[in-house]
Amino acid sequence: MKIETGYGETWLGSVADRVRAAEEAGFDAITTGELKHNSILALTLAAEHSEKLELCTGVTIAFPRTPMIMAQTAWDLQEFSKGRINIGLGSQVKGHNVRRFGGTWSGPAQRMEDYIGFMRAVWRSWQDGEKPNYASKNYSYSLMTPAFNPGSIDYPFPKISLASVGPRMAEAAGFCADGLRPHGFMTEKYLRETLLPAVKKGTDRAGRSVDDLEISVGGFNAFGENDSEVEQAIDALRRPISFYGSTRSYHGVFRAHGMESLGMQLYELSTKGQWDKMLDAVNFETALEMANACKYDDLPAFAREHFDYANRISFDFTGRRNNSAAMYGGDASKDVSVPTPSEERVKWLMKELKDL
Repeated sequence: MKIETGYGETWLGSVADRVRAAEEAGFDAITTGELKHNSILALTLAAEHSEKLELCTGVTIAFPRTPMIMAQTAWDLQEFSKGRINIGLGSQVKGHNVRRFGGTWSGPAQRMEDYIGFMRAVWRSWQDGEKPNYASKNYSYSLMTPAFNPGSIDYPFPKISLASVGPRMAEAAGFCADGLRPHGFMTEKYLRETLLPAVKKGTDRAGRSVDDLEISVGGFNAFGENDSEVEQAIDALRRPISFYGSTRSYHGVFRAHGMESLGMQLYELSTKGQWDKMLDAVNFETALEMANACKYDDLPAFAREHFDYANRISFDFTGRRNNSAAMYGGDASKDVSVPTPSEERVKWLMKELKDL
């Protein structure tokens, strides 16, 4: 199992130190999201300030960028990093694509399949000299002249992973991606009953095996040294659950647990910007039901039982996380401070988990 940690979602001046610390600690990979900051800029700095780490995004928002722009970006970074890029793509939801990014919207799963197909067609034309001749429902690629062709690189194509909440995007990952990154707003029950069968449907359609994909652990993790720290970590999940649970297209996860009415309550509160009332609506029991929760000592056994579908897991390793309100909105005094594992614990976890 690969062990990764986060490094981005911060101002660029902080990226280099975080990346160097992750590499020194022995992590296999690092990843950054794209909520408040640009994932590609962080990825570029990570490539500059590391030598061995796999460099991932989790995720880069795809549709506001054309597939040519994304193909070119990943190609440059793959050469610069000496072959260590794993671009995690996410569709985002309609409201953000149209109202926040000023973009367009169409069926996201089919569009993502077409998007990835376009990217790889571009790479083939640059690497192998293949004539541009890609046509799909959403994108067409038929022009590449020497002036715009950067040429081949000495490394394999960049990896592409897909984020997913719904089954159709999970099927797209099975069909055409190198990996699946289940959303944090996820439960083991929903993942096993809904997402993994959809991945299998996609791999069957592509004529390949599920084993061809790298699948990350899905859901919110709540780990700690003792019962008290685990409870703190579970309590801290109430804020992100309230935020992501307000998104109606994510309510299939709530529905699997008979909690769809909570999702609609959160949606209504979100339309009014009532972030702290959203937090209050998610109780400890709800967070516990949705969490992957255990003590660090028990994590290897927990992973064998609950993460058998995955070959990647992520956790923090320095400092104390206490920024949910800054991330999602609301009163910071209501946030729960969660200790992260010590350097000694990280080394132990790596030793125990890598062989799974």
